[in-house]
Amino acid sequence: MTHTPIKLHVFLLLLLVYLGAGYSTLSEKSLRALPGPGDDFNIKTGKLLSPILRPRVPGTPGSIFVQNHFINFFKTTLPAWKIELQNSTSKTPATGDKDIPFVNLIISRDPPWSSPGFSSRLTLVAHYDSLSVPEGFVGAIDSAAPCAILMHVARSIDAALTAKWESMQADGLDSEFEDHQGIQIFFLDGEEAFETWTDTDSVYGARSLAAEMESTAFAAQSTFHNAISTISLFVLLDLLGAKNPKVQSYFKTTHWAYKKMASLERRLRSLSLFESSDKAASSKKASSKKAASKKASSEQKSPKKAPKRDDAVFLTEFDKTGDRWLGGMIGDDHVPFMERGVDVLHIIHLPFPPVWHTIEDDGAHLDLPTVMDWSRLITAFAAEWMELEGFMNTTQPSSKHGRDLDSDKPGHMTDKTEL
Repeated sequence: MTHTPIKLHVFLLLLLVYLGAGYSTLSEKSLRALPGPGDDFNIKTGKLLSPILRPRVPGTPGSIFVQNHFINFFKTTLPAWKIELQNSTSKTPATGDKDIPFVNLIISRDPPWSSPGFSSRLTLVAHYDSLSVPEGFVGAIDSAAPCAILMHVARSIDAALTAKWESMQADGLDSEFEDHQGIQIFFLDGEEAFETWTDTDSVYGARSLAAEMESTAFAAQSTFHNAISTISLFVLLDLLGAKNPKVQSYFKTTHWAYKKMASLERRLRSLSLFESSDKAASSKKASSKKAASKKASSEQKSPKKAPKRDDAVFLTEFDKTGDRWLGGMIGDDHVPFMERGVDVLHIIHLPFPPVWHTIEDDGAHLDLPTVMDWSRLITAFAAEWMELEGFMNTTQPSSKHGRDLDSDKPGHMTDKTEL
């Protein structure tokens, strides 16, 4: 019989805590403290959203402007994140022999002790390009708002990532993991078709990036054999920002992740933390009534009712069962990655919102409470995936950044131009 030193027991206990967590649920206190984007989502002056609300056709000045917006934001606000550009060119049906440039931005943060090939990454994705026609098309839901949401997510969890990794280093656990979990954001170019959606006239940037990541090999001793295998989950946001969205669960292999996000949505709604819900509106109305003057309250006039909002959940298939998987999906930026074995969670409004691919898909037609709710929900999901419970700043109220503000064919892949 041998005696194990007490220090070794403590180390093994701490190691089991980190290894056993897997997916750490946020406490109610952490959920209440999640920062909202507030004025940063103002469509005229918001520093996250408004610069993206412009035509962003690949290779045009508008596209370059938005690329620089992303780069400047991370360089100045989140300098710990690594910024990479992945460039490609392609001919399109609309441009003949002319090569069009496509620029993907890969913005990542890994544990400070990790090396390439040793960190898996939660991957949050949106495309930033816009349609070439109709002229002047902005694409607020498609996908300026999702891009702004991802910027907000990165800012909201940055300090917690630092705190977690510093804590792990202090506990001596920084070198004991084969899988160091990081996070990355893809802002993809060239999702939209130039003429008609086909396998070759769509997802230009995604096709190029997926192929390059597949061919980027790591050293033999690495945990992951190539760059694409480091993607632990590919979470694609598209067509988000319209009122009363409905999002299905498309893939049985990632339904468990869909249920995690759906559970978070239900918890946020139960805490009246969703701006678009009747419950949140009622709570605000009650606060306003309490603060009203005696003179106003003494008037025997019936108070005006707040506009009725649909309180139905965004993620509608929490209880989807094994006999309801028909194999259908929507063609989008995830396809080149899924074809290479990447697990995908596709967060897309279906049926597509009425403004889809019309000139009315602009900032004025965004439902900002819904955009704010998506930002809070995706932030919570990322925080749980990255196991940040206990490291989130719960001393600040959730208003730190402000809170004022169909395809039914079995086995069918729907093109985004098909609906």
